[in-house]
Formats: sequence, structure tokens, C-alpha cells
Amino acid sequence: MTYHREIQNVRAHIHTLRIALGVVALLALFMGWGWHNAPRQLTVHIPPDLRSGSTQPANEIPRANVYAFAHYIFQQLNRWPEDGSKDYGGNLFRLAAYLTPRFREELQRDLEQRGRRGELSGRMRGVRELPGAGFENRRVQVLRDGEAWVVWLDLEISESVRGMPVKEMTLRYPLRVVRYDVDPERNPWGLALDGFEGRGPERIQGDEGE
Repeated sequence: MTYHREIQNVRAHIHTLRIALGVVALLALFMGWGWHNAPRQLTVHIPPDLRSGSTQPANEIPRANVYAFAHYIFQQLNRWPEDGSKDYGGNLFRLAAYLTPRFREELQRDLEQRGRRGELSGRMRGVRELPGAGFENRRVQVLRDGEAWVVWLDLEISESVRGMPVKEMTLRYPLRVVRYDVDPERNPWGLALDGFEGRGPERIQGDEGE
């Protein structure tokens, strides 16, 4: 009888081990599936001021980063160091990954219209942020949380033709920015300019930009 009970105990233990092995195998399959479907690359947007620390979810984009993106790309887009007839189109091609198709087509039409009117030949352009008009929370409006924003840039536009100044003005640009996780190799920001909001650029009068 004792021998018979020992055999039953061994069989019960083997059965328990088989169940445990099956559970472990299922867990391993589940973990392998999760590992396989995990993103190969992950973009984490770190806020620029970390003096007070920061708890930042990987998928969340701080307003300061949205503003920095809009300012940098728009400034590059409007830099014509030699000849606008070449530089403008070259910028559109070089920065295509940072523009939505809709905005790219809009700028392409602007390029063609200016070219037909002879406004670009020999024209040089540069833009800079107005002093005291840097990032503040009020300059970035959230349209859809984590998906779309409007950034107000107060910029000074300087243009010259063959070395002769022809334009000096200050404008406020309401730029729409959207999440654009399309090609991380060409656009590591995961953001894109999507055009102008509302009535578009407006002249800044007096101390309005401060």
C-alpha cells in the first residue's frame, strides 16, 4: 500500500509540474509576442528646463519642444542666403519631411507665384525671433492634446535684393503643428508644420510683441 501511495504522489507531482511548465510556456509566448511588437525606436521629448526635475511620459510632447520645433524649421525654411529663386525651392525639398503634404503644396504654389512675378531672383531673406518674444506657455495653444498645436512666432523679416535692403518688418505667424510620426529616419522630431491658423501672418504694431 505504501508503495502504491508513493506512485500516486509521484504521478500527481509530475502532473503539477506539467501544468506549471504549460503556464511558463504560455507566459514566455506572451512575453515574446510583446517583445516582437515593441517599437524598435522610441522618441522621448525632454523639456528644456530640468532644474526642478521632470516626470515625462514618452508619448507626451512639452509645449517648449513644440515651440522650438516650429521656430527652427520655419526659420530654416525662410533663410535664403544667396538667391530666393534657388534657395526657396531647395529649402522646400530639404525640409519636406517636416512639412505635411498640404502645407508643402501650399508653399510650392507660393514659390511658383513669386517666381512668375519675378520676386525671388537675387533676393536674400532671413528671419529672427524678436527680442523678448521667446517661448512662453501662452505662445503655444493646444488644439488636440498630444496631436495638434498652434504656435505664435513673433519674427523680424529682413530682405535684400543684390545687397540693397528692400524689406524690414515684424510679423506674427500663427503656425499649426501636428504630430507626424511618419519617417523617424528623416524626421526624428515626429512633428510637422501644417500651415497657418486663422487669418495667417499679421503685422505687429509697436510693443504688441512683448
